[in-house]
Amino acid sequence: MPLTTLIVDDEPLAREGLRMLLSQDPEIAAIHEARDGREAVAAILEARPDLVFLDVQMPEMDGFSVVREVGAERMPAVVFVTAHDQYAIQAFEINAIDYLLKPVTEERFRQALARAKVRLDVRAGDEASGRILSLLEAMAAPRRYMKRLAVRSAGKTVFVDVEDVDWIEAAENYVQLHAGKAGHLLHVPMNTLEKSLDPEIFLRIHRSAMVNVRRIKELQPAAHGEYVVTLASGVRLQSSRTYNEKLKTLAANPF
Repeated sequence: MPLTTLIVDDEPLAREGLRMLLSQDPEIAAIHEARDGREAVAAILEARPDLVFLDVQMPEMDGFSVVREVGAERMPAVVFVTAHDQYAIQAFEINAIDYLLKPVTEERFRQALARAKVRLDVRAGDEASGRILSLLEAMAAPRRYMKRLAVRSAGKTVFVDVEDVDWIEAAENYVQLHAGKAGHLLHVPMNTLEKSLDPEIFLRIHRSAMVNVRRIKELQPAAHGEYVVTLASGVRLQSSRTYNEKLKTLAANPF
């Protein structure tokens, strides 16, 4: 079955990598590219591709906004592509064809493309529109904080309940989740993850540390109004001056 595809990504190297992988498949008849959300909308409406590899994070118009702009009836099949694990569960919930985590490996790409071909063979128009409508409804729903996190490791996805996480440590552009004796590396920046977690449960105490307030056993005042935060596990963390007021509020009783 000859397929017309569209690659949507604001990163030239990411588009080049997907183009190279797609060009190796003899069933791919045409490969179009879009550099941003606006170009993606125009390309979808004009070229009418069978399959879109859609980057989630793009400036001005992100991948979900592209879907909203095109509309359910006209939106082709989608494989979401992202650098951040926080979108994994959301992509699963909206029943996307598949989800690729950057950097995309050849093996994982081939799995996604094979799955897309199967669904394109069997799907009906009403079914496709129904899946896209589910996506739009999910985006329109009131904001929900993450209940669990999808961690990609060794070719598999491990789900970690956020309530089980004691504290979170920044590791350059990634974060390390500390849950009891287990550690999980999550491919998402600290600032991005913080916005997806309930602020009533997770408190930023340092630019490189966030803690589950339910795990805090003791706050000890330190120099310059800072605190030493001791968790139930015995882990001791130093707060920074920027987050002093949040800890001061936490330490005060409401009466």
